[in-house]
Amino acid sequence: MATADGERFAVEVRPVEGATVLALAGELDHGTAEPLRVAIEAARAGGGQRLLLDFSGLDFCDSTGLNVLLHGRLAVRESGGSLELVGLHQPIERMLHITGVVGLFPLHPDVDAALARHRRA
Repeated sequence: MATADGERFAVEVRPVEGATVLALAGELDHGTAEPLRVAIEAARAGGGQRLLLDFSGLDFCDSTGLNVLLHGRLAVRESGGSLELVGLHQPIERMLHITGVVGLFPLHPDVDAALARHRRA
């Protein structure tokens, strides 16, 4: 599936209260993973301590995408932050369960729920 502008993958970065949202759209795979790597690093380097990766627009994620998530998680944790997953679709959530990494990431149904949970904490 293509994104609105015809690309196979896009990442939109936007600050929200106390976090940075990286909204993913399209297909995250070997050929499209670099923009996510760059966006995670830029958000982290820019002081983003809490990164919310919004998967609600993502149609597909392969092992390369999973690898980007794992490396991004480590980099963000090294600087005292968190990388949290939002809006997972069933096939992607299933991949995380099958690979045994689902417990490594805080999961939220949507961005609003993630922000509300942080406000309560």
